[in-house]
Amino acid sequence: MGDTHGYSSDPALQGLEGMAYRKVRAAHTGSLEREELQASALDLEWDMEKELQDPGLGLDRFQLECVEHRTVGNSNRADPDPDLEPIQPSVSVSPHGRFERLQEDPNYISHFTRAPPKGQRRSSCSLVKYLLAGVGLFILGLLIGHYAHSTDKPTPEPPTDTDLLEELLRDITAEKIQALHRPFISISDDNEEARAKHLYQQWTDLGLTDVQLSNYSVLLSLPGPSSSRIVDRASHECFLPSGAQCDPRNHNNNPTADQHFSYAAYSATGSLEAVVVDVQYGGLEDMRRARTTMNVTNQIALLKLGQAPLLYKISFLAEMGFGGVLLYMDPCDSPSDQSLWHKAFGVTLNPGGDPSTPGYPSIVGSYREERPNLTSLLVQPISASLAKRLLNIQSVGLGSPCTPLAMPAASERTKIQLTIGTHSIYKTVNNVCGYLRGKTNPDRYVLVGSRHDSWHKGTAADWRGGSAMMTQIITSVTKQARRGWEPDRTTVFCSWGGSALGNIGSFEWGEENRVVLQSRAVAYVSLHSPVRGTETLRSTASPSLLQLTSDIQKRQLLSCIRGGNCPGPNVSSLQIPGDVSFFANHLAVPTMEFAFEQTKAEEKSSFLSEALFSAESPETLDPLFKFHETIAKMTAEVILRLVNDPVLPFYPLDIALDVQNKLKDDPLRTPRLLAAAASLRESSAFLQSETMRPANDPKERDPSHVRMLNDVLRDLEKSFLVPQPPPGVYRNLLYSLNGKVPQFSILKYPLDPLKHNAVNKSLSLIINAINSAEKLIRCGLDLFENSPDDTN
Repeated sequence: MGDTHGYSSDPALQGLEGMAYRKVRAAHTGSLEREELQASALDLEWDMEKELQDPGLGLDRFQLECVEHRTVGNSNRADPDPDLEPIQPSVSVSPHGRFERLQEDPNYISHFTRAPPKGQRRSSCSLVKYLLAGVGLFILGLLIGHYAHSTDKPTPEPPTDTDLLEELLRDITAEKIQALHRPFISISDDNEEARAKHLYQQWTDLGLTDVQLSNYSVLLSLPGPSSSRIVDRASHECFLPSGAQCDPRNHNNNPTADQHFSYAAYSATGSLEAVVVDVQYGGLEDMRRARTTMNVTNQIALLKLGQAPLLYKISFLAEMGFGGVLLYMDPCDSPSDQSLWHKAFGVTLNPGGDPSTPGYPSIVGSYREERPNLTSLLVQPISASLAKRLLNIQSVGLGSPCTPLAMPAASERTKIQLTIGTHSIYKTVNNVCGYLRGKTNPDRYVLVGSRHDSWHKGTAADWRGGSAMMTQIITSVTKQARRGWEPDRTTVFCSWGGSALGNIGSFEWGEENRVVLQSRAVAYVSLHSPVRGTETLRSTASPSLLQLTSDIQKRQLLSCIRGGNCPGPNVSSLQIPGDVSFFANHLAVPTMEFAFEQTKAEEKSSFLSEALFSAESPETLDPLFKFHETIAKMTAEVILRLVNDPVLPFYPLDIALDVQNKLKDDPLRTPRLLAAAASLRESSAFLQSETMRPANDPKERDPSHVRMLNDVLRDLEKSFLVPQPPPGVYRNLLYSLNGKVPQFSILKYPLDPLKHNAVNKSLSLIINAINSAEKLIRCGLDLFENSPDDTN
């Protein structure tokens, strides 16, 4: 029979089976009628076939049929045949053919268990097999899922901003910076390429993405085979730049490292015999005084460093007809704890970049101009002791107050022969740049720059501290990135080559990527020379970042490393030398720098940092590296704010206040200029109040709205770029030349100082810059529903 339950679907066979079934049951239960037995058998067969068609019904019935049954009829009879299924009087048939549970009959009592028929046992075994197989597969799936999940590394939850800052600052320690500094000591002083490759490998290992090593062939000005010399024509005495005597007849003596160090890069070369003219700091009154006493054509000016940019004074002297310049630093301007009497120094006359490719990058195929020198003057730095001798000063007072060096009125001028033998050569400078990609705005760059070069062989110590701090900051931020932190903007960490000779590496990289940077650069954070003394903590920032810089400095000073003798906040927008120049001058992005210095800016002459003295090593200046730790933590906090804040932490009102402050006491100000500045302040104040809405309220942070607002804040300083500033003066008018007396630099040092209309041109440039800034702010106000006029 084909049916697995012992029942046939054929009608004839079903009839025979029904007759046999009735005969067997009649032998056991004579009280039952044959018609009832036949009907019950047919109903049972039909219902079991339905169970096979409906597995759910089969399972229900399997559970019912496995219960204990009670014999119907004679209770003292022997056990009935196990193959026979008794007819249960308490069982009824549902309209759908399903059995009702026996337990539903309150009169039913179970005393024994009957085995099901053979066909039913085979059906039950099949169902049990399927059920067990399904349960086994389910358990196997759970086990596989459990072990597969346990082998996966859990994805860490990104830290909150507060936790992130605390962890980041906690990870930056003096001991770690010092450990990173040690390997730099073993790198050769004159192998700039080896330093760049060391940083490249180090940053790659730390996890920065897309670390790039770029190089440029540039024109460098280096010392010649013999050092420069000054010969007194009256006494025939020969002097080296430091003031030490030399043999005037020996022109091929091998100079020491210190003697090689003291030269002016990109100076004119040759020999000049002329009279020394004291021009003090090279101011306009000093120049006029010198011209009234003698003909200065082809004479040699004795010039003090400070008070004005060196390039501005050099160009002024060349315009007046001088043939040479001797530079020195007045001891009254130097730090009180440093003796610079017998120390010469180095300077560069390069305003920035490769002199042979002005305004465009030094890449393969670029046209090269023949520019071995950038001035017609023979320029040589000398020590203060040699300057004193050339001024014919018999004695000088170094007490309090200090007596500045100056030629006595009745003194006879000294005639000398000045010989300079520098030479120019093409060499390769290398830059290293690594990226930490942002998530929301990956096309907005926060640039962080340090350097890995030195002025000359034997003076490499001044770059090591900044490189160690930069590497530690990279270590800490990449550690947080591996834990799940995703910055909003991209951070670009760069180490520059050729910085000492005119920020060559940063200029060439900037010129090559100018178009990209003009639209993507947000800010520049400098680690050019972060620890150059221990006297005071100075913070330099463009006006947009003054508030952020001041807030961070104040918080750090609460845990000052110098106990109770902590310097107070010293934040300004001073023009400073270094790789920040390209980004402030040509891109006009907000910039900032923290640094410990030896000179108190409010008491000493500015622009002394243009002199490059033989630097002390970081371990000598800061043996415990605590000053390095402080600068690194402050810089890391600035970076975190710049890459994470939804609205950039730039304050347009600070720009307007800075403009008004520069004009407040300037005798050249005009009513029109003051009115424009007042209008700029009003608009800036309203824009700043509106920027606080998305900065403080997440509901206001529509992505496109915030992005446009950030672009306005970023581009605001671009309004203050002037096309042709005086030599040595920033194109960005927001940077001052003097911390004590804020003033627009082009008003104090106009482009053509000897022309009577020079100031008028400068005033026009300033008022145009103010009007341009206000127009941009008005465009920013259009991003909001209301304007200043709507508030009335």
